[in-house]
Amino acid sequence: MVGAAGLAILSVPFIESWLPSERARAAGAPVKVDISKLQPGQQIAVAWRGKPVWVLYRSENMLQTLQSDGLRRRLLDPDSSVATQQPAYARNALRSRRPDYFVVIGICTHLGCVPLFRPEVAAADLGPDWPGGYFCPCHGSRFDFAGRVFKNVPAPSNLVVPPYHYLSNTLIEVGVDGDQPGKS
Repeated sequence: MVGAAGLAILSVPFIESWLPSERARAAGAPVKVDISKLQPGQQIAVAWRGKPVWVLYRSENMLQTLQSDGLRRRLLDPDSSVATQQPAYARNALRSRRPDYFVVIGICTHLGCVPLFRPEVAAADLGPDWPGGYFCPCHGSRFDFAGRVFKNVPAPSNLVVPPYHYLSNTLIEVGVDGDQPGKS
């Protein structure tokens, strides 16, 4: 009995050494994003799991552009049909829980570069048919304001939407799917 108790006491530090450190747990921890100061057309960036996550407050013009048939015809996956690219609640035309806010991981699905936020329409360097969105300077991939990839660019798929939910009207928690508590 004494031997079993001693073995149990000695095994605790050994088992605890297998658990992730506080630093490792914090690196994967959910991140809260205050969106109270964002204006329509503005975007902020935060880091989650070592990746840039963008929160875009879409303007009415951005929302109208996203829903146009002309844009949909130019997209590779306009209906966001690849299930692994977004949680179920973002499997819609706007790829978001709410139409006005878009949350996405800011890493190109081609080779992992960070696309640029290019909201200006018909930018001189992107051409007269540029509707605004995200442009990857590494190899020229283009994405709309819902992170959907255009046809005929190197990126094979849409930008990835991380799990997230609203804690209030002005606070988003990235890294936790509010529909499934504790799941990240």
